[in-house]
Amino acid sequence: MARFRITVCAVLALTLFATAGFAAGLTDTLKAGKVDMKAASALKFGPEGILFVGDSTNGAIYAIDTQDGAASQAAPVEVKGLLDKIAAMLGTTADQILVNDLAVNPISKKIYLGVSRGKGPTASPVLLRVDTKGKIEEIMLDNVKHSKVMLPNPPAADAKNRAQTITDLAYVDGKILVAGLSNEDFSSNLKAIPFPFANSSKGVNVEIWHGSHARFETASPIRKFVPYTIKGEQNILASYTCTPLVKIPVASLQGGAQVKGTTIAELGAGNQPLDMITYNKAGHDYILMNNSARGIMKVSADHLETYTPITTPTDIAGVPYETVKNLTGVQQLDKLDNNTAVILALANGSLDLKTIALP
Repeated sequence: MARFRITVCAVLALTLFATAGFAAGLTDTLKAGKVDMKAASALKFGPEGILFVGDSTNGAIYAIDTQDGAASQAAPVEVKGLLDKIAAMLGTTADQILVNDLAVNPISKKIYLGVSRGKGPTASPVLLRVDTKGKIEEIMLDNVKHSKVMLPNPPAADAKNRAQTITDLAYVDGKILVAGLSNEDFSSNLKAIPFPFANSSKGVNVEIWHGSHARFETASPIRKFVPYTIKGEQNILASYTCTPLVKIPVASLQGGAQVKGTTIAELGAGNQPLDMITYNKAGHDYILMNNSARGIMKVSADHLETYTPITTPTDIAGVPYETVKNLTGVQQLDKLDNNTAVILALANGSLDLKTIALP
């Protein structure tokens, strides 16, 4: 009987060990080595503190183990003169630094920056991390656990639109959704890549009605998007230049398909979306979007299924929004917690990183 009890206990221990290993197994699929990326174009976090980096120059997506999985509470952060501080760290000048994207690790609450050091084709990628006290450190990529998947059919390496190979990405239900351009006739492309990475499919070609252009379009890429559930169905809310807001069901993203998105808002011509987040405040859902020419828009996201699809020429129409007038010069943003966001904003010639209350 004693031997039986020992055996049962051993089996239970092995079962618990295996279960725990499975629950934290995504980083186990990553292998140590040098990350060969050529650009940190777009950043998004997935489970277990895994950072997904889109590299438009290489036409690839990288999954990087940040080893930053210790939970922490959100705290106010302010870094003034960010470009000067980064330049001093990297041994260059501020005019040789470009911040491509910003992402918050939802576990540690640390802020990650995808940076270019230098200009043009000779620029080198740098990943930086800002802790809750504002300290900046470089994430060394010579020997880090990671994996990589190449995207099929990117624009030619010397094409003018190569930088738009990856315009945005997100982790949704075990897949990496990647927006950008391909070299196909229907050039606006949206891919759903299983993670851990397998071979990337062709993706879907996306057609939308562009109200201010008064036509259906297939060549304009999604600039920014956020995952969003509408009536129990997982969608993405995608924003384009000039500025249609379009919903696209994730279930429709089957490789090789041609998908027609539903335009539910036109937010004004002569403008480009720069970042988007979703949040809930006082029982209502919102999208916060910063733009190149129209500041910060706070878009109502309640009952998006009730808006009539826009299929005729129009300017501003559909889902309503308001402009957040006290937020100006915002170039990047991400949600820090349910009440707070991190922004990268230009003020009086200084690019500053700071936290704000969600409006």
